[in-house]
Amino acid sequence: MPAAAGTPTCWSRSSRRSDAGEMTTDTSGLSQLGAQVAPPESPDAAVIERVANPHAGTDYLVRFTAPEFTSLCPVTGQPDFAHLVIDYVPGEWLVESKSLKLYLTSFRNHGAFHEDCTLGIARRLIAEIGPKWLRIGGYWYPRGGMPIDVYWQSGAPPEGLWLPGQGVGPYRGRG
Repeated sequence: MPAAAGTPTCWSRSSRRSDAGEMTTDTSGLSQLGAQVAPPESPDAAVIERVANPHAGTDYLVRFTAPEFTSLCPVTGQPDFAHLVIDYVPGEWLVESKSLKLYLTSFRNHGAFHEDCTLGIARRLIAEIGPKWLRIGGYWYPRGGMPIDVYWQSGAPPEGLWLPGQGVGPYRGRG
């Protein structure tokens, strides 16, 4: 059952070492991972799940890349396509990747301008997982002959963080 819009869905994940010394993770509270789940009808209906960060005391970068992101133009209803790159430094929580994929999929039937989609995704992730830092690059493919790239970050990255470029060059028939 989806959480109300803006309400974080949080599940604790505990990690411990098995008798063999391997890390084991309890993901029993997650509702989407390992289950067949229908795509959400809208971004507001999507459930973003989180798990405890087993390295919460260490600053490191997590990157998600969605090269086939799709939404709808709110005026024409035509599809818009983007290559999204989401970088974040986790705090206490990690975003569960399947729930993020389903959330991004929910935009396929959602009408919004490029800027609204890009910043809305960033703000929702901040609300759900409370990262130490987050940036997003929305590299939108041309409509009407002009690509639109949207960039946003929550502030300065943590000092000493290795921060690679997002790897998506200026438009020249991206692909």
